Amino acid sequence: MYRKTVSALKKGEEDKIFAGLNKLADEDISFSVSKNVDTGEMIIAGIGAIQLQVLCKKLKNKFGVEAVLGTPKVAYKETIKKLAEGEGKHKKQTGGAGQYGHCKVRFEPGAEDGVYEFVDAVVGGAVPNSYIPAVDKGLREAIKTGVLAGYPMVNVKATLYDGSSHSVDSKEVAYVSAAKLAYLDGIPKANPVILEPIMKVVITVPDSYLGDIMGDINKRRGRILGTEQDGDKAVIIADIPESETLEYATDLRSLTQARGKFTIEFARYEEVTFDQQAKIIADAKKEA
Repeated sequence: MYRKTVSALKKGEEDKIFAGLNKLADEDISFSVSKNVDTGEMIIAGIGAIQLQVLCKKLKNKFGVEAVLGTPKVAYKETIKKLAEGEGKHKKQTGGAGQYGHCKVRFEPGAEDGVYEFVDAVVGGAVPNSYIPAVDKGLREAIKTGVLAGYPMVNVKATLYDGSSHSVDSKEVAYVSAAKLAYLDGIPKANPVILEPIMKVVITVPDSYLGDIMGDINKRRGRILGTEQDGDKAVIIADIPESETLEYATDLRSLTQARGKFTIEFARYEEVTFDQQAKIIADAKKEA
C-alpha cells in the first residue's frame, strides 16, 4: 500500500533498475513494480518506507545501480464547460513554396467516447477534403496538453465548420499547425477546468479510533459515504482525492499505532475547487 516512484540516479540505467527489481521480486512477493499509464512514471509499491529503502540498498549492493524514490504525480486532467469557437491561420512564406492553412473550430463538452470527438461540418469546400484529416490530427496532438496546467484534455467535441485554402500553398502540415492555433484560441474561452482523480477508500480500524479517522478524512477534503461495524472494528467508506492519499499508508499507521488497514481504488474524476485549481496551476508552473 506504500507507493513511490522509482527511477535511476544515473541516466541510462533505468533498464538495470527494473531488471534488478524483477529479480528481487522472485525473492520477495510483497512488493510490486508497475507503470502509471497516465503519468508515465514507474511505481514501486510495498508494505512501507523501510522495505522500499532496503530494496534500494539491495539494488546498489547486488546490481551496482542506485535507485531514487519519489512522490508519485497525480494524473490530473483538464476539460471545458461551455461552447466556444476558435480560429487558426498558419501562413508562412520563405521565398519558395509557402505554407497556408486556415480553419475555424467549435469546441464544446460532450465527446462521444468521453475523451475526444471530431466532427466535419464544412460546407462548400472551404477546407478541401484532403486537408480535413490534418485538422483532426492537429487537434488530437493539441489536446495532449491542456491550456491551464498542461494536463491532458478530455471530453472535448471539436467541430470543424469553416476555413479557407490557397491553391498553391495549402499543405497538410499547415492545417495541422492551424488546428493547434485554433485550439489555443478557442479552448481558453470555453471555461477550462481541472479534474482530479477521486479514490474510494475503505478503512478498518478499532472502534476507539473512529473519531480520529473521520476527522482526518475531512482534513483531506474527503467525503464519508458510510460506516459499518465488523466486530470490535469500525469500517469507514469514503471518497478522497488521490492527491490527499499519497502518504496515507504512513499516516494511517501513525494515527492508529499500526492497528488500521485500508484498501483504495480509483472511483472517478471530479472538478477541483477554484482555490485547489490555482494551487495546481502554480505547482505546474514551478515544475515547467
